Amino acid sequence: MINPLSPNPSPVHGGGERASAGEGNIQAVLFDLDGTFADTAPDLAAALNHTRSMNNLPPLPLSVLRPQASHGAAGLLKVGMNVTSEMPEFGGLRDIFLDYYENHISVHTELFAGMAELVDTLEQRQIRWGIVTNKPHRFTLPLMQALGYAERAACLVSGDTCAHAKPHPEPLLHACRTIGSEPSQCLYLGDDLRDMQAANAAGMSGIIARYGYIDENADLGFWQAEAIIDNPVEILDLIAPE
Repeated sequence: MINPLSPNPSPVHGGGERASAGEGNIQAVLFDLDGTFADTAPDLAAALNHTRSMNNLPPLPLSVLRPQASHGAAGLLKVGMNVTSEMPEFGGLRDIFLDYYENHISVHTELFAGMAELVDTLEQRQIRWGIVTNKPHRFTLPLMQALGYAERAACLVSGDTCAHAKPHPEPLLHACRTIGSEPSQCLYLGDDLRDMQAANAAGMSGIIARYGYIDENADLGFWQAEAIIDNPVEILDLIAPE
């Protein structure tokens, strides 16, 4: 169910004044990819466990790796291989991880329950939708193609599309320019604190996807989102009916 939160503070990066969802002016809905639009954790975990196997380590259960799936290779390698980007062995391990993932990008990945229905309804209402992710374009495009949604999205903004990635607002502002909507006319759905930080900075309504890869100990009240949802279709309750 929807859990409304207090209004966000004024944006700090010049995105303009943010209008609350449900005021009838929403023209577009933007989605984070991993943990929001699609459940990519099984294939990301498989890539991590392949990396572990190449180093004679046993696999880790999905339940351990799932909360890190939104943090990409770096987050998963930190948990699964105990390495960080500053360590000399990180680059080689990352290459093993990414090469495997690229070749097994959509074996078990699927849309979250309710997402296909939401997208269909948005399109029926002529509300544009798109993806804004920190996932590199190398993986974003083939994954969206495999899922069958690449051509339907009004924009695909990846982590390397702009000079800055989230939590910087530029990817969201770039998406707005691409689809021809003001930030105040958009909703952004994500499952990570940086998603809400980017939305706030862009002057956009940020909605938390609680069904995604959120740590059970996360204090969502500090994420400064407009609302929390447990199923993608609840976004429709934040948009004025036809």
